Amino acid sequence: MTANQLPGPDELTERERKTVEALVFGLADDEFVLAERYTEWQVRAPTLESDLALSNIAQDELGHARLWYDLLEEFGYTESELLFERDPAEFTHAAFVELPFEEGDWADAVLRGYLYDTAEQLRLGALEDASYPRITDRIGKITEEESYHREHAQNWLERLCDDPEGRENVQAATDRLFPHALALFEPVDPDREAAIQELGLRSEPLADLREQWCAITVPFLDSLGVRAPVSEDGTLPELPDDHGRSSAHTGHWPALHEELTRTYRELDRTDTPTITSDPDHAQ
Repeated sequence: MTANQLPGPDELTERERKTVEALVFGLADDEFVLAERYTEWQVRAPTLESDLALSNIAQDELGHARLWYDLLEEFGYTESELLFERDPAEFTHAAFVELPFEEGDWADAVLRGYLYDTAEQLRLGALEDASYPRITDRIGKITEEESYHREHAQNWLERLCDDPEGRENVQAATDRLFPHALALFEPVDPDREAAIQELGLRSEPLADLREQWCAITVPFLDSLGVRAPVSEDGTLPELPDDHGRSSAHTGHWPALHEELTRTYRELDRTDTPTITSDPDHAQ
């Protein structure tokens, strides 16, 4: 172990463990909730190809969530406690991923994917040299799959914006979703955020990653004839009060959480099977 590298899960101090938890909970919860929302587009996408693509993306995001939740299980949590028995108020995802899709609006789905996957590219990049090796072990696989997700969303945005009506739908989705997407760069625990940097878990502050995200997404949308709700001097829209993370969630979250946990409750389960093996234990 190098001088700046944190030890394994059983050797972390209480402060180190809580800091790793704050970081990983946000990553895991984002992926888990987004995957559930994506499943709502199955057999409803505009083409068979896009239907299959989004189904695969949903499966990927669920797998990514599993990779992050594995780390939390090493701190004594069970899968049931993390996913199905946790109070909905304890989930730390950005409310951006819980928002329902506008009915029948494919522009909403692809714009949401583009904003999220671009943010994920930056967030994962800042974790490549994380001082906790169990985090870095997961980055390569997730980054590779997220690159495909981002390409899929970009291609569809370009296709939609070739048509005036499609461009209008993308503009409406941008106006609606962009302010919520900013919450992807909000800390799960403000008190832990400084420790994340101090311990070397993330190479760049969230505020810097948000600036980089804007420098990518705003010009790209502009090239499509879509204007992000950012002022000429670069002032960002105000973050919604119900943005998630350490703040309140939207009124849509309780119903979605109810749907996520319904089968578990109806079957009166007390535990859950492992659906994806730990990559560190793979042969």
